[in-house]
Amino acid sequence: MSHIKSRKHASSPIQHTMSAAIAAALLLPVVAHAADKLPEVTVKGKAENEFKAEKAASAKYTQPLVDTPQTISVIKRELIDQQGALTLTDALRNTPGVGAFFLGENGSTNTGDAIYMRGFDTSSSIYVDGVRDLGSISRDLFNIEQIDVLKGNAGTDSGRSAPTGSINLSSKQARMDNITSVNATFGSGSQKRVAADTNVVLDEKSGSAFRLNAMVQDSGVPGRNEVNNKRWAVAPALAWGLGGNTRFYANFLHVKQDNIPDGGVPTIGLPGYTSPDTSRPYISNAPKVDPKNFYGSNSDFDKVQADMLTGRIEHDFSQNVKLINTARYGKTTQNYLLTAFMGSKANLLTPSASNLSGWNLARSIRTLKDQENEILTNQTNIQADLTLAGLQHALLGGVELTSEKQNTWGYNGTGTLPAANLYKPNPADAISGLNLVKNGVFSRGATTTVSAYVFDTIKFTPQWQVNGGVRVDRYNTDYTAASLSTAASNPTLPVNTLVPTNLNTSGNLLNWKLGALYKPTESSSVYTSFSTSKQPPGGSNFALSTAASSAANPKFDPQETKNVEIGTKWDLLKEKLSFTAAIYRTTISNEVVQNLSDLMYYQTGEKRVEGIELGLTGAINRDWLVSAGYARMNTKVAAGPVVTANGENNLAYAPKQTFTAWTSYQINKDWKVGGGARFVDALLRGTDGAIGTPASTESYWVFDAMSSYAITKNIDLQLNISNLADKVYVAAINKSGYRYTPGAPRAISLGVNVKF
Repeated sequence: MSHIKSRKHASSPIQHTMSAAIAAALLLPVVAHAADKLPEVTVKGKAENEFKAEKAASAKYTQPLVDTPQTISVIKRELIDQQGALTLTDALRNTPGVGAFFLGENGSTNTGDAIYMRGFDTSSSIYVDGVRDLGSISRDLFNIEQIDVLKGNAGTDSGRSAPTGSINLSSKQARMDNITSVNATFGSGSQKRVAADTNVVLDEKSGSAFRLNAMVQDSGVPGRNEVNNKRWAVAPALAWGLGGNTRFYANFLHVKQDNIPDGGVPTIGLPGYTSPDTSRPYISNAPKVDPKNFYGSNSDFDKVQADMLTGRIEHDFSQNVKLINTARYGKTTQNYLLTAFMGSKANLLTPSASNLSGWNLARSIRTLKDQENEILTNQTNIQADLTLAGLQHALLGGVELTSEKQNTWGYNGTGTLPAANLYKPNPADAISGLNLVKNGVFSRGATTTVSAYVFDTIKFTPQWQVNGGVRVDRYNTDYTAASLSTAASNPTLPVNTLVPTNLNTSGNLLNWKLGALYKPTESSSVYTSFSTSKQPPGGSNFALSTAASSAANPKFDPQETKNVEIGTKWDLLKEKLSFTAAIYRTTISNEVVQNLSDLMYYQTGEKRVEGIELGLTGAINRDWLVSAGYARMNTKVAAGPVVTANGENNLAYAPKQTFTAWTSYQINKDWKVGGGARFVDALLRGTDGAIGTPASTESYWVFDAMSSYAITKNIDLQLNISNLADKVYVAAINKSGYRYTPGAPRAISLGVNVKF
């Protein structure tokens, strides 16, 4: 890994480059008319071969992206396919400032799509077709057409949500054409995967069609011994009335995963690591462990099942008035057992400096999670384009009724493992006491929500318009739990007595957004917007707490977020290439912090994120596609204690600068090449009193490449090489800094695509 003296020094090369880009963006209004006079560039490729989207998928966004006063990154299917991205976490590398940067807290390890966006956990604000998707699942993209990453507050769109944005995945739907495609992929890490997509027109007269997507995979993880991702899924979809005034859609998704989870690798030997024990200073000079090492056990498992049934009715009352009703029942279960560790003074068994083969690491944490999430919801929207008082209105109003539940169960008998050899761990070490039995510990959280909302875009002139929305949520959260008493927690009770907890919180959430937009040309806009969001106690995980330090304590008010954004969007080259630029400030208040004078907790904390984001997406000419983004964030704790291990007043897991780019070129009718680059700045980890562990990670660049060749009109091959330079880097780090997830090394995959 390259050694970089400071975050400031690390960011300077890209900073100078992007400063020039920002200056160019400010001059864009001046040169826009000149750009429109350039020779016409006609893109003859099919829509599915483009990166640029015209609209966000959600019905709540009635206007084209260029006329939407908010930063929205859209990742389309073609970009996903070119990169060979398989999961949501893979695809989100295409939008800056978003990623799986946080490995977990102490012995707990994040699984599934643990996404951070602009410095905050966004895992509870992931949606599928506009409905919240619950559970710690790694979402496969086999049945996804488009991903919308909405940055800024999403409270008006979705109710309670993360403070810095949300993610919406759009499922593949049945349509009126006959097509079948099969993809088989093999590659590094014993990758083996087959996915199929077939669509059949059942009856042209009634507009009915059937579509089936299916996938099976059994793959290791490049650069990680033992870790495995095994899953299969099926997603049938039916549609009736396509092309008519009334349309019916029915979709079902079934996913089953049987994985071996990854507890991470010790940070020993990484830059910034020092001995946690002054009596053993030689640990500071210990070499790094092999990032391929697996410190878990062969008995570890991660079993996930997800089922989702969705029905949707659309009816056109007229050309300008439409009703959309969506109903869904979803259930996700996760059951995992994961071996983790804490590389603390007590757990590092290092008898001497000379004999590395005798160094051991206690595997002291066996974490079991048995969790079930359910959601039952119904959304009814009415969309109308009207002229009122001489002004054009694009109205959408709706109501939403939602019931969400989460159940967890505790177990005894997770077993114990002997200490692992630090440099040659053995996952087959014998386990003693493995006998999983429920111990009566449980938690049950349920939130019901009744919501009403309205959105309107008012066009005063062809140049000026106002976009606004308001949403009211009435929520009620019930939480019931039972925990085992200890001598310290309940000295009056026998040890291991079940202690019940019953808590409730309810209230109203009012969120709104307002944007003003000016159009210098028909295909451009300059805008400013303001929006709010709120997260009540237990809003992200359905768990309430009596702890005075916890934001989940029902006595506290909802966390509040305000976002201000100023931006511009330009569709260039005959609207085939989109350029966006925005500056923003997000302020999160009502944070729970401790007053050092009386040691009591109050909601006086405040955090702030402000930055700039640039994007370029679309076609430069008929053969050349590009998708790129750059983000620079300044984060700080405006009120309350500093949250980073090195004492720097920034937010943890919020890289100051990120950059992503991908481009492809169609050399001739058969051959296409592509490639990309990603930059992630240093990550500051959180603070929990750990001694000697790295306070931050190093920044890194990663480069990827792709080449595809059509053997016939029905068969083509695609070669992907990720991490061309075989860069060694830290992809995620846990709060204490004891463990990290190594970035994937150079990996190669070959895909065979058959269409007929």
